[in-house]
Amino acid sequence: MELKQAPTAETAMLIRRPAAEVFEAIIDPNVTTKFWFTHSSGRLDTGKPVEWEWRMYGVSTRVEVSEIVPNEKIVMRWSDPPTTVVWSFTEMPDDATFLEVRNFGFAGSGDERVKQAVESTGGFALVLAGAKAWLEQGLTLGLIGDRHPKGISAEAAGD
Repeated sequence: MELKQAPTAETAMLIRRPAAEVFEAIIDPNVTTKFWFTHSSGRLDTGKPVEWEWRMYGVSTRVEVSEIVPNEKIVMRWSDPPTTVVWSFTEMPDDATFLEVRNFGFAGSGDERVKQAVESTGGFALVLAGAKAWLEQGLTLGLIGDRHPKGISAEAAGD
């Protein structure tokens, strides 16, 4: 199947916190581990690769940041084969931030790239929902760990 346009995962969420705080939540693993991955080798910074881990799944990925515009944008590469993730932070009235995530550059056949984009969209939607809950209410929802609980097959989980 040949695609006319490369599939892109896209999702977004209004988070009722200032852009600087939302930005820091993605950059600083001490915050990010409250709603996404379980461990990190360090803060996100241009040209300094880090390793992110999801220990409940026994997986990790290398993350390389190519661009940071404080409180506005983060561009990174991750996964294997690598894809690009662009985080965009838009200041909104009343100390809120509209956080958008785009993930693109998937490899494989047309069907495989579409499947990866759909899965990535769902994953990032959970990340943003978890970030919103943590930043606005101080709640750790465990969305990422609960997405694939032990004892449920990938087929039953919708993968």
